[in-house]
Amino acid sequence: MATLCRPAIAVPEHIITMEQTLDLARETHHGHPQRDLVLRLIRNTGVRTRHLVRPIEETLQHPGFELRNQVYEAEAKSRVPDVVRQALAHAGTEPDEIDLIVYVSCTGFMMPSLTAWLINTMGFRAETRQLPIAQLGCAAGGAAINRAHDFCRAYPGSNVLIVSCEFCSLCYQPTDIGVGSLLSNGLFGDAISAAVVRGEGGTGMSLERNGSHLVPDTEDWISYAVRDTGFHFLLDKRVPGTMEMLAPVLKDIVDLHGWTVPAMDFFIIHAGGPRILDDLCHYLDLPMEMFRYSRATLTERGNIASSVVFDALARLFDDGGAAPSAQGMIAGFGPGITAEVAVGSWTHHDSAAGPDRELAELELTTGVALSG
Repeated sequence: MATLCRPAIAVPEHIITMEQTLDLARETHHGHPQRDLVLRLIRNTGVRTRHLVRPIEETLQHPGFELRNQVYEAEAKSRVPDVVRQALAHAGTEPDEIDLIVYVSCTGFMMPSLTAWLINTMGFRAETRQLPIAQLGCAAGGAAINRAHDFCRAYPGSNVLIVSCEFCSLCYQPTDIGVGSLLSNGLFGDAISAAVVRGEGGTGMSLERNGSHLVPDTEDWISYAVRDTGFHFLLDKRVPGTMEMLAPVLKDIVDLHGWTVPAMDFFIIHAGGPRILDDLCHYLDLPMEMFRYSRATLTERGNIASSVVFDALARLFDDGGAAPSAQGMIAGFGPGITAEVAVGSWTHHDSAAGPDRELAELELTTGVALSG
């Protein structure tokens, strides 16, 4: 059974507080007809602090799409390796024991993907498979976990490294002054995360079932417009109400697994904003305490896109983890509107990864499942 091990998290050193964000909004958009509404919405996010990959003075400038993407690549190459090494250590694995690297990011572009650079510079095998995910936005954290689970089911004994690198501040667009864009300027933060899904052994969440759901006809609710100046984030005012549509989906996946939502022990949910968590409490009839880790991520780091679920899961680990066999859920939400959901139980196992490494590698090479 594949196990999602303890994530490693890193945030940049530059910090902006909610009060600084509000002051900037007052100063920069003093003549905006809906400025007071924007200020109220930013306050209601509950985001106290966010981390930025560049000082705020540089973040507010726009040197052009090309230069911004150069910053994205340079910062990713500078910051990702340490996070990867920590995630590998958490899982008790080495680079040459990783069979697939899933790299998720929606805030910059590289081709070849950063996966190629990681393989060339960090000791991963040349045969390591690569899966970059760029267009699922905040849902990509959940999608990466689910695709790692699928891979471990297809190739028993394999190990998957997931890397999420989100520099949302590099997508700031000073000319976008719609209410949704201005709210986003006070909501999103930067972070890097990584985690290993071990095909055998490991301590963490044993992945037992996953599912995806697309809400029909919501493609334009969350999107990027790609223009000369880069990615322009578009957020529809209907997005905060999506949990009314998605809460039944989460419940159905739990029911299919033979569990019930009220009996579950932990929830790691993508907190795009406070209403997502508030509405899930209402529609799933759960106490606020069940979403405390996701709420803490939102409060201390903002919406860090695909890294939210890994940051929230790391907080569960920091809190001592869950009890053996505790039932849990991880869910990410993003453009589409898309939900990526995983359910499983807490497990603890200290054995080394892959008791039959040669067999696992032969399966990867031939594409034939040779184990039972």
